[in-house]
Amino acid sequence: MAETTTKALLGHIAVDKKRIRVSSKRQITIPMKFHALLGMSNEVDCHIRNGALIITPIRPESTGEFAEEILADLIAQGLSGQQLLDKFAETNRKVRPAVQALIAEADKVATTSGNPGQFAEIFGVDK
Repeated sequence: MAETTTKALLGHIAVDKKRIRVSSKRQITIPMKFHALLGMSNEVDCHIRNGALIITPIRPESTGEFAEEILADLIAQGLSGQQLLDKFAETNRKVRPAVQALIAEADKVATTSGNPGQFAEIFGVDK
């Protein structure tokens, strides 16, 4: 075990700790070991909890039942093997932005039509 690393047990997960430097531009470098163990990509979520900065890897969100529909459609198009995998990944990446666009459109309609107070009433949000 390295001098800069301590281990504690949280349930069944070993937790490592390492001091890292913050650059003059407020940048940090995530140690390669942590990056690999957490399966990090190019982005992370960052928030503050109880006076601590929490950095969480962004996990690909499951498309749930959309995955089955996407695969069924691609198979029906005659795709298979690597071609199927590539097209599935491409199509799957488009699902979240499309859903977010639909939600934004619904929010706009809800806040601009009829009774503006109805949005807050339905969604419990002040607009």
